[in-house]
Amino acid sequence: MTALVIGATGATGKLLVAQLLSNNSVTSVTIFVRKATDIVHPKLQAIVVDFDAIDTWQHLIVGDILFCAMGTTLKQAGSKAAQYKVDVTYQYQVAKAAKANGVATAVLLSAYGANAKALFFYPKMKGELEDKCINLAFNSLYIFQPGILERFANDGRVFEGLGISLLKALNTIGLLRKQKPMPVAILAKKMIYVALNNRAEGVWYYR
Repeated sequence: MTALVIGATGATGKLLVAQLLSNNSVTSVTIFVRKATDIVHPKLQAIVVDFDAIDTWQHLIVGDILFCAMGTTLKQAGSKAAQYKVDVTYQYQVAKAAKANGVATAVLLSAYGANAKALFFYPKMKGELEDKCINLAFNSLYIFQPGILERFANDGRVFEGLGISLLKALNTIGLLRKQKPMPVAILAKKMIYVALNNRAEGVWYYR
């Protein structure tokens, strides 16, 4: 199986790539990144691209499975428009090119509560991306909607860390179990397992 990954430098993406490279069922991993990476592996091909000029490299999006794990925060992006470009526009453009190039399967990292009709910006944005990818009609589309992600301890997301601590405390007394924090290593493992083992066609959700 040949894997394609966008969002390879994020918290989930890094572990996703590492696990794909160590998986014997995966013959090659191609990642599309903004800057050169220091990862060296015989199965890895890292292609530096301009996500604002996908027309110049969309022909390279060829493989068996596309993993979309790209995303940013409003603080990092600087504006809702900039965040939307990363979380929706870029990912949709890559998914569209992948489908046009014959990629049959896509795995999309979305978010808990994603809904294009949501009142709030973040779940609405994630829901719009889901709908756009569904309309591309991949043979198989696996959409992951985890709750808050438990990332690396030193990634600087202080408030997210506080939220995780609060959720864990609530989980211990039986509250908000559906929003239980998800360690990114486990999420990456589940994404790969589903991609390799669920051969059913259609759209599948994992929460």
